[in-house]
Amino acid sequence: MADSPLTRFKHLRAKSSEQPAEQPKKDELAPDRQTLDLEPLTPEPHSNGNGLSRRSFLSGLGAAGLIAGAAPLVAAAPVIAPVDDSAEIAGGATLVLHVNGKDYTFRGLDPRATLLDTLRERIHLTGTKKGCDHGQCGACTVHVNGRRVNSCLSFAVMHQGDEITTIEGLGQPGNLHAMQAAFVEHDGYQCGYCTSGQIMSAVALLKEPIGPTDEDIKNAMAGNICRCGAYANIVAAVRQVRAQA
Repeated sequence: MADSPLTRFKHLRAKSSEQPAEQPKKDELAPDRQTLDLEPLTPEPHSNGNGLSRRSFLSGLGAAGLIAGAAPLVAAAPVIAPVDDSAEIAGGATLVLHVNGKDYTFRGLDPRATLLDTLRERIHLTGTKKGCDHGQCGACTVHVNGRRVNSCLSFAVMHQGDEITTIEGLGQPGNLHAMQAAFVEHDGYQCGYCTSGQIMSAVALLKEPIGPTDEDIKNAMAGNICRCGAYANIVAAVRQVRAQA
């Protein structure tokens, strides 16, 4: 015979001498519930009358110890003075860059400035794009003395007297370079971000000793990444211009 609920849970029932266990008080929990005595959250009066509970006292003691331990670390931390950009520019280099057939004089140029940043920020020739800034994507390709260069990996102060050509100097609307026209004809771009670097590399390889096949074109253009995947159209454009050269 199965035990009744009163029999199974009799060890959980509250003990009371006033009422039988079978008739719980109105505010008493059900037989299958148990309660725990929790420490009150409000401050309890202390025996010395200061109104602090044991929890409040221990919390304050721990906070005081944390502050005392952190103070020596804060005092020992070195104070780093802010970098004065104006001082760096005032002590910078003075040079002349020959870009797209025009001379640009720079005074107080930061010696750490890359050719890419100088072209974009100081001359405002923004056709040369800043892609990865690590020389891996080819979006920043320009010509230096007729050879293609990743301008993000080259300091501007290294090119005093060099002949620099950007996409703006290669051709303009109404007077496009043959390679620019071929890219338009074969739809050799999608988002267009890498296009200037692709065209600058393609023009440079016209004078490089590479083979005649499409595979040779792909190998020569391997340093230029098109994240849109327009490689087939790019190869077709380069192939057309090479055939006409």
